[in-house]
Amino acid sequence: MVRWGRAQGLTLAAFLVMCVLVGANLVSVRFSNRELEPFWGAALRFAAATLLLATVVGVMRLGLPRGRNLAGAVLFGLLGFALFFAFTYWALQELPAAIAGVMFACVPLLTFFLAILHRQERFRWRSLIGGLMAVVGIAVMVRAPVNADIPLVHLAAMLGAAVSAAEVGIVARHFRDVHPVVMNAVGMAVGFVVLGGLSLVANEPRVLPERAATLWSLAYLITLGSCGVFLLYLFVLQTWTASAASYEFVIAPLVAAALAWWLLDETLTVEIAVGGAVVLVGVYIGALVGGGGEGSAAAVEQGAVTERA
Repeated sequence: MVRWGRAQGLTLAAFLVMCVLVGANLVSVRFSNRELEPFWGAALRFAAATLLLATVVGVMRLGLPRGRNLAGAVLFGLLGFALFFAFTYWALQELPAAIAGVMFACVPLLTFFLAILHRQERFRWRSLIGGLMAVVGIAVMVRAPVNADIPLVHLAAMLGAAVSAAEVGIVARHFRDVHPVVMNAVGMAVGFVVLGGLSLVANEPRVLPERAATLWSLAYLITLGSCGVFLLYLFVLQTWTASAASYEFVIAPLVAAALAWWLLDETLTVEIAVGGAVVLVGVYIGALVGGGGEGSAAAVEQGAVTERA
């Protein structure tokens, strides 16, 4: 039986808003990529987001982390911003979007197993079943070809993106003492440096956007799509386990499909409806039963104590 207190209710609301914003990100990036090269567009996005969050850090007089916490914030940036986006953008040059969608659907399972290795979570059958259902649901939605001729190097890059996404939640939970605004400011700065360097190496045209659609997309991606999403993500991780929070990767495509139907006149198919239903059941079993993956906020804290022991 699911028992939701006030704190868990707020966390669930934050999680759902985050999923909607991430789904909108998937559509916004498609608008941005029509004018800007991928690495350069991502670098611009995180450069502006870093300046915005740095301003907030200064106004709030939060100060920068030091020592171990600074290392944690840098690692958060390397995994969540630099490696994740670099691997994803590079892999999608050759990898079919359907295969990429299935790989992202594996993030909750990867997070679950990595969290067990890090001793942050215990093995739970419902997490395994929920994660498997999410993968099956996404596979149905995107009609991923079973015998597709998949470039192994690009498949490995997408696996790297999925592992980075899985590990970043574990890192964030491990360094929960760092203020979320500071964590994101440092992390996005790291992402900007790495992605900007990759743009230079790839010899991408580095131009400023001129089209109205690109400017609006970037404005959204910088504010709600970056600052908003990752602040909500860290808020959710204050209460939920990393594996429960990672289900954003399987709910966001449902939101993206609805927005693409509305904004881009894309078709909503029977596969999307059926697969989406399977995904939602998987999310309920894997993330929501027990109120965030461990049964209660107290159980989550107990897991954190075990991890640090």
